[in-house]
Amino acid sequence: MDTRPTPLVDSPYLRSLIAGGLAGTTVDISLFPLDTLKTRLQSASGFRSAGGFRGVYNGIGSAVVGSAPGAALFFVTYEGVKEYLTVRNGQEGGEGEGEAGAGAHMLAASLGEIAACVVRVPTEVVKQRAQAGQHPSSLSALTGILAQRHTHGLRHVWRELYRGWGITVMREVPFTVVQFPLWEGMKAWSVRRRRRQDHPTSKDITTGAAESALYGSISGAVAAGLTTPLDVLKTRLMLARERESVVAITTRVWREEGSKAFFSGLGPRTMWISIGGAVFLGSYQWASNLLAGT
Repeated sequence: MDTRPTPLVDSPYLRSLIAGGLAGTTVDISLFPLDTLKTRLQSASGFRSAGGFRGVYNGIGSAVVGSAPGAALFFVTYEGVKEYLTVRNGQEGGEGEGEAGAGAHMLAASLGEIAACVVRVPTEVVKQRAQAGQHPSSLSALTGILAQRHTHGLRHVWRELYRGWGITVMREVPFTVVQFPLWEGMKAWSVRRRRRQDHPTSKDITTGAAESALYGSISGAVAAGLTTPLDVLKTRLMLARERESVVAITTRVWREEGSKAFFSGLGPRTMWISIGGAVFLGSYQWASNLLAGT
């Protein structure tokens, strides 16, 4: 007799979609003020000119709209690619076995981020312009971009909405290549340890939300610190009044502000993503376990 619990949602992809959307919305809304402070610290106009500690919820409308679909796209792609690579390698599934390997986790996370950036980049452009005080709200920032269609054409509007696509992908892919193998590796280690100690014959041990949150916090902090220079360049590129290349912005920052500028906002970014990693991956694990009936 099969004594396994009946899942609330049968499809693993639908579970990833729902859990990812919930996790993305939860983390982006709860930690929005820290994200605003980080953006203002990285702004070329300076922290005070960008708004200082005032209006730390400016731009939250963009986050509310874009968080769920962006995170859902990431996790559906991530879990789908990971499952495909596991099956293709002819290996048995089962959480905690590390069955797909670090390389598969890196590839799955990279493709997941590229998919998520389809939603994330326009959201970030609108959000950061409101956060930096260029517009009073997300709606105003979006309206300002769309209004350029009359003078510059539809192609220009499209390019403005996706300004910083390249550098965002360049930031997110290294970030996830560090974070997700670390997260998956720590979860696998925990499951193996518990299996040896308490359940040597069990294959149904799963990672709890609290554990997943802890490992998400650690892996997020490490990845955030290592990728801060790329985040600075992304912010500068998205906030620039005119389109510039990454090379031009990098050169100017290096010459005019020195190497320290590339680590502007390191503290808020690391703290934000460390807490965010706990909230994001903890809530994802909680929702995923709930929907799977475990």
